[in-house]
Amino acid sequence: MRKRPDKTLGESLRDHGLSRRGFLKLCATTASLMALPPSLAPAIAAALEQARRPSVIWLSFQECTGCTESLTRSHAPTLEDLIFDFISLDYHHTLQAASGEAAEAARFQAMEENKGQYLVIVDGSIPGPDANPGFSTVAGHSNYDILMETVEHAAAVIAVGTCAAFGGLPQARPNPTGAMSVMDLVRDKPVINVPGCPPIPMVITGVVAHYLVFGRLPELDAYHRPLAFYGQSIHDRCYRRPFYDKGLFAERFDDEGARQGWCLYRLGCKGPTTYNACATMKWNDGTSWPIEAGHPCLGCSEPKFWDAGGFYEPVSVPLTLGPTTLLGAGAAGGVIGGGLAAMARKQVKQDAATRQPVTVDELEQKL
Repeated sequence: MRKRPDKTLGESLRDHGLSRRGFLKLCATTASLMALPPSLAPAIAAALEQARRPSVIWLSFQECTGCTESLTRSHAPTLEDLIFDFISLDYHHTLQAASGEAAEAARFQAMEENKGQYLVIVDGSIPGPDANPGFSTVAGHSNYDILMETVEHAAAVIAVGTCAAFGGLPQARPNPTGAMSVMDLVRDKPVINVPGCPPIPMVITGVVAHYLVFGRLPELDAYHRPLAFYGQSIHDRCYRRPFYDKGLFAERFDDEGARQGWCLYRLGCKGPTTYNACATMKWNDGTSWPIEAGHPCLGCSEPKFWDAGGFYEPVSVPLTLGPTTLLGAGAAGGVIGGGLAAMARKQVKQDAATRQPVTVDELEQKL
C-alpha cells in the first residue's frame, strides 16, 4: 500500500491513466460530495493537483467491522481509488496484507516517517484508562495504550462510526467494558466524528477528500460532526415528509399507510431528532436507505441512541430544537407545527435556488 511519499496526488492520478477531463469530473464529484457549489471545482482541481497523499493509520478497537464494510462500498471515490490514488493506507487490520509483527512494524514506520502529518482513523470504542486493559487488546497491548501512542504525533483524528464517535453499543448500559469514545480520550488533537452504525461510505471518503483539498478539517457541529453531512435532520430531507405535513402516518408495518409509503413517525422513526445525510446520499451507490425500505430511522448517528428509548416508540420533541439540545429534551417536547414545516420547506427551496450548475466543458475553460 506504500508509495513514493513525495509524489503529488495529481501525479499519482496521471500515473493511473486518468485524463484531464476525467480529473475535472472527479473534482466536480468531489465538490458535490463535500456539499460545495460546482463552481469551486476549479479550486479543488488546483488543490488536488498539488496535494500530497497523506499517510493514514486505521485503528480498529471494540467494533464489528461494519464501518470497514461500509467503506468498501464507497463509489465516489471507490475503495480502490481511495487507497491507491488519494491516500497511503499504511495500517488497517482488515485490509492490509501484513500480520503479526510485520503489521505492527508498518504502523511504527508510518508514524516515524510522517511524524506530525499522518491521519489516524479510529473505528470502535475504547475501554478507558480505568478499565481492565484485557477487555480489548491488539498485539498484546490495550486499545487505550495503542490509541494514545498512535495519536501523539498525528495531524488529526477521524472517529468513524458511532462506537468511536460516541461509545456506541459497547457503551450502552451497563457498559461492562468501560467503553469510551475517541473524543473522551483525545483532547490535544483535532477530532472529527463521522457517526453512524455504520456511517454512509461516501461521508467517510468525503471527509478525507475535504482534508486533502483544504488541508484542514471541515466545519463541525457541537458534536464534532461535519456540517456538510450532518447539518440537517433526516426528517427535513425525507421524501415522506409531505405525508407528515398532511398528517398521514403508518400505524402498523402491514397497514394501508405503510403500503402507500406514508410517514413512519408513529412507528418510532427518529428522523426528527437525527442528523445525517441518509435521505440524500443513500446507500449502495444511491440505491436506497432504511426509510425507503420501509423501516423507521433508529437515530444511529446520535449519541447514546441505544439507550434513548424504544426503537418503535414515537419521539416527542419540538422541531426547532437543534442537535445539541435534542437528547436533553427527551420526551418533554411538544407537537411539531405545520408552520415550522412550511419554514423548513421554504429554506430548502431557497437553498436549491442558489445552486450553480456547471458542466465539464465550462470547467475546462476556467482552468
